[in-house]
Amino acid sequence: MVILLILLYLAVIAFEVPPLVKQKQTRELFAFTVLMALAIAISLPMALGIQLPNPTDLLVNVLGPLSEAVFGEKPHLW
Repeated sequence: MVILLILLYLAVIAFEVPPLVKQKQTRELFAFTVLMALAIAISLPMALGIQLPNPTDLLVNVLGPLSEAVFGEKPHLW
C-alpha cells in the first residue's frame, strides 16, 4: 500500500512539476510543493497505521481556559 501511494505521488509530481518549471511559475511551484509535502506527511503515516493526533484536541487545550473564563464552563465535544 505504501509503495503504491509513493508511486502515485511520484506520478502526480512528474505530471505537474515540469510545466511549472518550464513556465517559470515559482509561486505556483512553491504552493504545489508545500501542499504536496503536507499531503505526503499526513497520508504516509496513515497508510502505515500510525495514529495521528487530532487537531481538535489541541484547540480545546489551547482555547479551553479562555472559553472557561468567558462562558464559565469547560468546552465539550459532541
